[in-house]
This record gives sequence, C-alpha cells and structure tokens, in this order.
Amino acid sequence: MSTRDHIVRGFKATLVARAIYMLSSALLMFVLARYLLDPDGYGALYWAIGILAVVQLFADLGLGKSAARYISEYNETDPGQIPHLLRSTVAFKLVIIGIVSVLLLVFYERIAVRLGDPSAAPFLAAGVIYIVANSFNVFAQISFQGFNELEYSAAIQAISGLFRLVFAVAFVLAGFGALGALFGYVVGYAIAAAVGLAILYERFYRRYEPADEYESGLSRRLLEYSVPLTATRSANVVDKQIDTVLVGVFLTPAAVAFYTLGKQITDFVLAPAESLGFTISPNFGEQKASGKLEQARRIYETSLTHTMLVYVPAATGLVIVADPFITMVFGGDYAGAVPVLQILAGFVVLQAITNLTSDSLDYLGRARARAIAKGGTAAANFGLNLVLIPTMGVIGAAIATVLTHSVYVAVNLYIVHVELSLRVARLARSMVLIGTITGGMAVAVLLVTPMISSVPMLFGAIALGTVTWAVLAVASGLVDVRDVRSVLG
Repeated sequence: MSTRDHIVRGFKATLVARAIYMLSSALLMFVLARYLLDPDGYGALYWAIGILAVVQLFADLGLGKSAARYISEYNETDPGQIPHLLRSTVAFKLVIIGIVSVLLLVFYERIAVRLGDPSAAPFLAAGVIYIVANSFNVFAQISFQGFNELEYSAAIQAISGLFRLVFAVAFVLAGFGALGALFGYVVGYAIAAAVGLAILYERFYRRYEPADEYESGLSRRLLEYSVPLTATRSANVVDKQIDTVLVGVFLTPAAVAFYTLGKQITDFVLAPAESLGFTISPNFGEQKASGKLEQARRIYETSLTHTMLVYVPAATGLVIVADPFITMVFGGDYAGAVPVLQILAGFVVLQAITNLTSDSLDYLGRARARAIAKGGTAAANFGLNLVLIPTMGVIGAAIATVLTHSVYVAVNLYIVHVELSLRVARLARSMVLIGTITGGMAVAVLLVTPMISSVPMLFGAIALGTVTWAVLAVASGLVDVRDVRSVLG
C-alpha cells in the first residue's frame, strides 16, 4: 500500500471515529446544557474536569507519546525491542499513577478549599478513578498511533465517546446531578481503556518475538524523551484547561459554563483537522528515518492548504452565526457564550494548524524545540489570563488564548520550514486564494443572517454558506472533484 493510500485509509477511520466521538460529545453537551443541568451545574462539572486535567499531567507525563515515538522507530529497525518498550512504559505509568492517585486522595479537600470552592471536593475525590481510567484510555490510543494502526486508535476513541454519553446521561437522570455526569465520564473511559489494552496485548505485544536483551540505554532514552513531551503537554493543558480553572476562581460557575460551551463548540469544529494531524504524523517519523523528506514536504504542504481551505471559511462563518446558534440551540441562558465563541473562532484556525503540525514535530524528533515554544507561550497565556479575566471577564480568557496561540503557531511553522524547506511562495498564493473564497462565502451568509428566526433557517444559512464555499473551492482549482471521489471511494 502506498503512503498516500495508507494516509487516506487512516484518515477515513480516524475521521469516522472522531465524528462518532464528537457527535456523542455534542449530544452530551446539548442534553446536559439544554435539559439536565443549569449553567451553574454545567460550569461546576467542567471546572472540575479542568482541574483534573491539570492533575492528570503529573499522572501521565509524556510517557505515552515517548513510547509511541520509539515504537514507530523500532517497528522499522528492531521490532524485538517493542515488547520491552511496552513493558517498561506500563511499569513506569503504574508507579507514577499510583503516587498521584494517593496524593489526590489525601489532599482533595484542601485543593478544593484553596481554589475557593469546597463544594468541588466530591468531584476531586471521584477524580482519582477518572485519572486512572483516562490515562490508560489515552495510552492505548497513542500506542496504536505509534504502530501506525490508526483504525484501532479510532475505534477506542469512538468507544470512549459513546459510553461516556450513555452513562453520563443515565447517571444524571438517576438523580446524581453533575457528579453523576463525571462518573459517566469515568465509566466511558474505563471501558475504552479495557478494550484498548486488551487489543494492544493480543494484537501487538504478542505479535513480536522479544529480543534476547533490552537495548542498553533505550529505557533511559524513553524517559529522557518524555521530558520535553511532558513540558509540551503541560503547556497544552495550561492553554486548554488552566483558563477554565481561572475563570472559575475569579468569576462564577455560570461564567465557566459560557467559556466551556464556546470551547466545546470549537473542539467539535476542529475534529477533522485533529484526525488528519493524528493520521499523517507517524509517516514523518518513518520518512525521516528513510531519508524521504521531499515526500514529507509534499504531504505537509497539501495537508496545510486543504486544512486552511476548510477552517478559514469555517471560522468566519462561526463569527457570523454565533449569536443565533447559541441562543436557539442552547437557550437564552447561555447567551453569555456568544462573544466567547466569536473570539475563539480565531483560535479555530490556529488550532487547526497546531493539530496538523504538533504531532508531526514530535515524530520528526523536534519535541524539545516545540516544548520550549509551548512552554513560553503557555506561561504568557497564564499571565494574560491573570490580568484579563478579572478586568474583562470571560472574554478576557478567550482573548488571551488567541493572542498566545498565534505566537506558538508561528514558531511551529518555522520549525517545520527548517525541517522540510516548505515552498513559502506557493503556500502564500494558496492562502490569498482561500481568503478570496472566504470573502465570497461570508457575503452569502451575511445576506441571509438577518432573516434567521428559527433553527431550520439557521441551518439553512449554514448550508448556503457551505454550498457557496464548495462551488468557489472547485472553481478555484483548490479542490479537484476527482480526488474527492477517490478519497471517499
């Protein structure tokens, strides 16, 4: 199978699974926000999840990503080392998770008090099992990525999303409120982790005949490479979660709900870019190992152009229809999320580039450089949040996110350019053309937006924008209908 066919197959599987995961997430978001929880309850749930995401950093470190990097490398050069890699990674994870879990169990009440909300203590206590379940759920997905067997990663992600939806809704309906929703998350992640680890053991660990000896120094390199990955992941969590935590500290649970809702909608929009980035990144490691950097460059440039062709118009459309979308779909109680979503539309474009680029840099061996950039911009994001949230409210957190992520994306693109010698002039011409297409689409949507008075009319306006974009994209030559049919076929 050619590299292109392998990428297309992996992208299809990942996109379908990501679609299932995001659809289940969207349904969960809709049901909880619209029918089951008020803004205070919704905010309390996701504030607790934000806190647990920070704690999860210390339980995961960068071991999963580090293992995936060496699995990808040794799968090509010395497969007999892979069983040793998997064993040592799991052993390291068990020790670290055990330490973090015990500390959280001892100090959860004090953490809740220090953060200004003692009522969050039960959520943090339940967080002990949340962290364990989610850690191994993510580890299984990343390990399959290292093997470049993305169908399995996709399946585990879909399983976690479906069971999380079912059990979260069931527990809330049973009368357990926001805490019940958190336990629904735990059950969904635990089922996905169990299935993932079983497949990892049966289909991969047992596939390889272990080498007589564990390569000298490989275990040490596994830990060493996890350090920059830990720094990068820490910075990612600061970017994605610490702002939510700080909104809860400085403002109200309802403000957390507005901010969380805006970010969840952007996550839903970003699903295809995340799927593509997850799919293509292992190929960079393989091609660098075999000296095929020209092919890697073509893959990245094509992926970047097509990603921007989708996300620049999508973000523009999001700004235009944010008001009727939020108020009609989730209710007037969540109108405070409208300006948050409009500002975060800029983040959609930036994060689409990040999703395409970040994992690829890890597989190109540039995790340390990316970690430095991410750490610097995450620290700036934290500082801006401390300044802007108290002075500007919830939109201050959104502004801080967009400003600092712009810098991070610029650095990422520069590193990719250094590694792959991107054809900048060619990319610039494509971006100008994409801007023109976006302008045409925006005019069409703006003309009908004043007439939106119901949900069907809202989705009619979105459909009009989509059709206008598709026609212009094909007419410009950026989209070849035959290629689309080939991929879908």
